[in-house]
Amino acid sequence: MTRADRVIAFIEKLSITSGELAGQPFTLRPWQRGIIRGIYDPAGEDDRRKIRTALLTVARKNGKTTLAAALVLAHLLGPEREQRGQVYSAAADRKQAALIFEEAAAMLRADPELAGRVKILEATKRIVHYTSGSFYQALSAEHRTAHGFSASCVIYDELAQAPNRRLFDALTTSTAARAEPLTLVISTQSADPHSIMSELVDHAEHVLAGTIDDPTFAPFIFRVPDDADPWEEDNWRLANPALGDFRSLDEMRAYAATAKRIPAREATFRNLYLNQRVDTTVNFIASADWDACAASVDAAELRGRPCFAGLDLGSTQDLTALVLYFPEDGGAVLPFFWVPEERLDEREDRDRVPYRTWAREGFIETTRGRATDKKTIALRLGEIAGMYDIRKVAYDRWRIEDLKRELADEGIDLPLENWGQGFRDMSPAVDALETLVLDAKLHHGGHPVLRWNVANAVVESDPAGGRKFTKQKSADRIDGLVALAMAVGVWSREAKPVYYDPTLPLVIELG
Repeated sequence: MTRADRVIAFIEKLSITSGELAGQPFTLRPWQRGIIRGIYDPAGEDDRRKIRTALLTVARKNGKTTLAAALVLAHLLGPEREQRGQVYSAAADRKQAALIFEEAAAMLRADPELAGRVKILEATKRIVHYTSGSFYQALSAEHRTAHGFSASCVIYDELAQAPNRRLFDALTTSTAARAEPLTLVISTQSADPHSIMSELVDHAEHVLAGTIDDPTFAPFIFRVPDDADPWEEDNWRLANPALGDFRSLDEMRAYAATAKRIPAREATFRNLYLNQRVDTTVNFIASADWDACAASVDAAELRGRPCFAGLDLGSTQDLTALVLYFPEDGGAVLPFFWVPEERLDEREDRDRVPYRTWAREGFIETTRGRATDKKTIALRLGEIAGMYDIRKVAYDRWRIEDLKRELADEGIDLPLENWGQGFRDMSPAVDALETLVLDAKLHHGGHPVLRWNVANAVVESDPAGGRKFTKQKSADRIDGLVALAMAVGVWSREAKPVYYDPTLPLVIELG
């Protein structure tokens, strides 16, 4: 058996632990076998493995995590193990880093013989192999330091999402004391041409083209060329070798249909589904779709009606925005904006919008001083809460403690709920808001400040397809849109729609 044969034989004794194939043996596909042979079979004159760095870039949902977990085990207690080896998997954050660990641990637990050879430490995301004294450790870019390590194998998952290159550099430079170290990067492409992931892809392209001679580097690139038709299904397989196998063709067709209709989804489709180097920060909603929801809103008729709110506090530069969403009143939207009064002329010149006109016409309110006056905001929130039946107020926790103290001093009790600004909380909120707009189930009365915010907004995506607004890359202020998304998000989280299944005798409540 060749070295790759032994790795393949070891992996195929493992079991799939999740999805439709759960419980079945891990049968490697020809394209996966090709990757393993390309990494482990090339040998130098001393018969040692020649490959020191390998890059596998492929679209999402093509089994990257499962293959990475199997290779972790091959290096921990399989044919690639070393005496007192150190195997690491790395990712951008703790949640992503835990995925490979959880998959590897599940594979071990599914095999009593292998499980008896190791100790699985859930709390620290570490697995220890008794016989060799080797261990496997999952790390995230949030880890304080990787210096002092002596890695025998490093597998970096979704390097495209790494906030910086510190962990990658620390791990890869820690392999110098090993006779046959291996660094394997498995990731979709990065939208940033200056990222470490893009550097590796560019190097891989040169190696494949023969313009760079690097016998220690193994490139495996699955992507749809930038000039190919993104909607042609035959092209999809170039980036998705598992398409129609364990990667769902129906799901990809459904997302493609959505991406074709919604410009904000096309960049995500190209990046995550076609593995193209495309910037996923794109405009959120087309102006035509937003303007189609500009039916008038009568604030007086909404008095006493149930609603959900989003609150985005400002300081000296940003707006402060409170947006009410009335789901039982045709999706009516009622925005409130505040801006510091001092230096309003300078603010108009900088932001190039008519703040004074908006203030005069009642679309925005001013607070005294150069910074947002929290006491004024607190008192106004109390007035608004007395006019409308606010069920929840989702808020961005930035500077919220100052406002909470003012609310407490004034005896104002609001049903506040912390709403994170990361992908976990904002992605379902963005999706829910987008659906309401595209289905014209929301009306905002053409509020000019809110329209300006919408026109400025762009969204960015994570490897799982989640989306959030990015203030850093947006054209200008987006505070009102963020507040609206939080309002819609907290409503969709609180709402419990009821669906009737005719095959069951009961009504099913989905929470």
